[in-house]
Amino acid sequence: MDIDKAFKAYDVRGLYPEHLDEELAWRIGHAAANFLRKQVSGFDSGGKNSNAIVVGYDMRPHSPGLVEALVKGIRSTGMACINIGMCDTPMIYFAINHLHTAGGIQVTASHNAIEYNGMKISGYKAKPVAANTGLNEIKNFVKAIHVMPDSAVYGDYSEVDLWDEYRGHVHQFLSLPRPLKVVADASNGMAGKMLPELFEGVENLELTGMHYDMDNGFVHPPNPLVESNLKWTQDAVIAQGADMGICLDGDADRCMFVDEKGQIIRCDIMTTLLALDFLKTDPGSAIIYDLRSSMILPELVAAAGGKPVRERVGHSFLKKAMAENNGIFGGELSGHSYFRDNFHADSAAIVFATVCSLLARENKPLSELVAPLSVYSHSGELNFQVEDKDAKMQEVQDRFSDETTIDHLDGVTCTAEDWWCNVRPSNTEPLLRLSLEAKSPDALAEKLALLKGILGEPVDH
Repeated sequence: MDIDKAFKAYDVRGLYPEHLDEELAWRIGHAAANFLRKQVSGFDSGGKNSNAIVVGYDMRPHSPGLVEALVKGIRSTGMACINIGMCDTPMIYFAINHLHTAGGIQVTASHNAIEYNGMKISGYKAKPVAANTGLNEIKNFVKAIHVMPDSAVYGDYSEVDLWDEYRGHVHQFLSLPRPLKVVADASNGMAGKMLPELFEGVENLELTGMHYDMDNGFVHPPNPLVESNLKWTQDAVIAQGADMGICLDGDADRCMFVDEKGQIIRCDIMTTLLALDFLKTDPGSAIIYDLRSSMILPELVAAAGGKPVRERVGHSFLKKAMAENNGIFGGELSGHSYFRDNFHADSAAIVFATVCSLLARENKPLSELVAPLSVYSHSGELNFQVEDKDAKMQEVQDRFSDETTIDHLDGVTCTAEDWWCNVRPSNTEPLLRLSLEAKSPDALAEKLALLKGILGEPVDH
């Protein structure tokens, strides 16, 4: 195992068993339980489970063994453990709040290849535990402890089935006044369990699933942000004459949408569409968005009387901003969607339910609903292999400082009247990530050429 390689900025993740094995899982359980117990002691949790941690896991073949070791590590501290079984990551956020526990841990490697595994740790009320909010503290504790014998295990243990309660929670966001036909690609991940559990038998919803099998690896990489991974969804929508298609990632916390013509809809455009819909019933509310999003989003949110709140990239920052601003809705370019009435947490199931409800209510094709929002030319996020990331970001800043406003919310953002760009560093790789938008395709091409002159050619990632 390799502790430093396994601990990332937002979670624990690495190859099994080289970077993450059962011994490390035990240590993480022990360290995380001590950390979460200390954190929850500062709150009045008001529940009998404040001394308990929820655990769940994804479909990877090594997940059950890692969970078993994780549970023993948690219980060795005297804290109780509630195992909710194989589930999507957002179900952990629901369970923490539904059961009023000190926190939760999901064993998953999200969209990574089957050889990987990992852990996402959440605190009280499902607040994310990232490097700057406790994960580094947990890592340092992990390095200092050793596995104790089984005789040291004494915290309570229980297994709970929460699917009925979870289904009821998600269905608060679902209302279908007319029939819809939807294609769903589960990417051979946890959506293969989540989608039938939550949406099977729903009146007016004809849901055709693909890649629901969770036992034989991935037909395609479980990352819907990669355009080539969406071709199954696009082809099926056209072949079946569906109203739309969705594709989810490995742990089913992100969702990408395809319209009835088989066209991929960028996530910031979907965020804009849903934000405007939420503002119809909750005028003046805050909408949280990451700084890679199209400038059409804050423009239209402000015009609709909402409060657009720009935030740096990453679920820990979006969730914090959602809570601090009581945001009704938020979204990231990566496909995470956040809801005030989902404990300010993200959920692929809820964004799917919300889009279905909007589509059924408006009684218009999805392509027609998003057409007025796709007015600017956007590059998407491009990756550049760069060794000295700070030097290249400074070079970008120097090149455009005379003609743009510069800010450093996340990396370097250069903003002019008719275009903007953001260059931010990867936390784990020698990569710079570029997002660029302009008011015309020609202007986009011109600025991209200038930026390539500084950063080089983009790489596949």
